[in-house]
Amino acid sequence: MQRGELEPSQALERLVHLPFVDTPHARVDTHRALRSGLPEVVYGPGKTARQIAEVVRVQRGAGLAVLVTRIDAATADAVLREVPGGEYDAPARLLCYADGEAPVRGKGTVLVVSAGTSDLAVAAEAAGVARHYGNPVETLHDVGIAGIHRLLASSEQLRKARVLIVVAGMEGALPSVVGGMVDKPVIAVPTSVGYGASFGGVAALLGMLTSCASNVCVVNIDNGFGAAHVATLINRL
Repeated sequence: MQRGELEPSQALERLVHLPFVDTPHARVDTHRALRSGLPEVVYGPGKTARQIAEVVRVQRGAGLAVLVTRIDAATADAVLREVPGGEYDAPARLLCYADGEAPVRGKGTVLVVSAGTSDLAVAAEAAGVARHYGNPVETLHDVGIAGIHRLLASSEQLRKARVLIVVAGMEGALPSVVGGMVDKPVIAVPTSVGYGASFGGVAALLGMLTSCASNVCVVNIDNGFGAAHVATLINRL
């Protein structure tokens, strides 16, 4: 009940510093969205279904939409049996709980571009997370530079996007090419796709870090989630 004892800004500051919620296996940060704009996300690998369900219950109890990343189908099914009401996106390996569709808060389109079919899992993660965060999302797949005419044919779609996430393995050249075609931020995601000398994505990572396109920034190998998180913050500016 509003009593007028604090200014709204003072009340918000107090809320920001409220304590986390303890569970048997985690300390759940239910106020992260107040501090950073986006709620805590559950990283699935290394956690049991019961541990994930504990966090999901707390977050849902706090009225939050919940996102679990990198979760396999068997674990997702087990979590859904304990906490019904979520939706599993198998290609993206995402388990989402929300009250309807996320309200659109992004000011433009986030375009997820992937070099090859082998990069689709990481691209799907990026697209799914971006949608969960309220961005209009478009995708453009299989436009790697081995057949660059496929990319050039979609130049209008590239230019219309407000933020671009570009996912590529092998030598990781695609973000540099895209960066040279647009005047928008390009978030490069190296994938672990490639033959021996790709070193599990290290070659793509180094190639992207040394890009000659000045509008390209880089996240870690296979980190579609991180790219979507940063794209969301940019798209809200």
